[in-house]
Amino acid sequence: MQLGLGTLRLSPDQFWRSSPREIAGAFGFPSQTQDAKSLRQNLDEMMERFPDCETYLSPRSGEGGAAQP
Repeated sequence: MQLGLGTLRLSPDQFWRSSPREIAGAFGFPSQTQDAKSLRQNLDEMMERFPDCETYLSPRSGEGGAAQP
């Protein structure tokens, strides 16, 4: 409610008539209709920028994801 009434400055009537999807869209949250390919691309980019270990091996390749000493 703080986001809708405070940040977006919606009237109570506007707030209660808005769907959660409309409120989320007003804040720029990704929609559930975003295709899986772009979601996977975003995940891959984040994994490259912020790796969990020194060497990353994709779980899709059937190999582990952790670096071996």
